[in-house]
Amino acid sequence: MELGRLGRPYGVRGWLHVESHTDPAARLLEHPRWSLERADGGGLTCRVLEGRVHGGGLVVRLEGVADRAAAAALTGARVLIERSALPAPAPNEYYRADLVGCEVVNLEGTALGTVSHFVDAPAGAVMVVRGAAGEHWVLANPRFLKRVDLGARRVMVDWPAEL
Repeated sequence: MELGRLGRPYGVRGWLHVESHTDPAARLLEHPRWSLERADGGGLTCRVLEGRVHGGGLVVRLEGVADRAAAAALTGARVLIERSALPAPAPNEYYRADLVGCEVVNLEGTALGTVSHFVDAPAGAVMVVRGAAGEHWVLANPRFLKRVDLGARRVMVDWPAEL
């Protein structure tokens, strides 16, 4: 399951910026081994040697990444953690990956589309919903997410169809 993405290098000693999808962001550092999937489809598994909160994200030093060039080669890689290593979500909490592909309807019963992906914005996570009528960016918080039925792969939102 994707829990983050590697960003640009941080310094010259192989450190990388990391965009964490966990809440709080530092929770990603609780996983000592990361599987990385590069944009070209290649992958590797590495150990996190050091990591810390930095600005709005994280910075890490990974095993086998000793300089800026090696770090740059990993920019954009997805950080994947085995589902079995993750705790079960609490009631009314969901992993983003479980919502991707779900049908989204609003309170009026209008189908808005399906969850394509999530974007982390300053106001919080945004669920990107793509449908025949276009794209909806729905704030992924309890004020707008009213009901999730994972069995039916359906999410009900309090969101107007015209936005």
